[in-house]
Amino acid sequence: MPDLASTQAAAAPAVFAKALGAAPLVSRIVAAVFGGYALAALTSVAALVLPMARPQAVIAGMLASFVVYTCAVIWVFAARSARRAWAGLLVAAAPLALAAWPVWNGGASA
Repeated sequence: MPDLASTQAAAAPAVFAKALGAAPLVSRIVAAVFGGYALAALTSVAALVLPMARPQAVIAGMLASFVVYTCAVIWVFAARSARRAWAGLLVAAAPLALAAWPVWNGGASA
């Protein structure tokens, strides 16, 4: 009859393999929640450089951020792999970060 220590030692690799199998799903969930939030925040800040009154730009940015967040979540779970999901978020974030740069440096007029 096998002792408890050997049974637990044999079960450890199975548990570890199962945890590794869940890593892509966890990565996608993190990408959807935090990556989508970052993308939405960049969108709302980048909207401040639009050629319109500042209150209208704030509202436009807020409205656009809801659409961007929803699209980011859909993209993350529609992508073929977690790596592609993260890459898609980074590709979308790059132009938004460039557009938001003047706001962060005080270049956007009030």
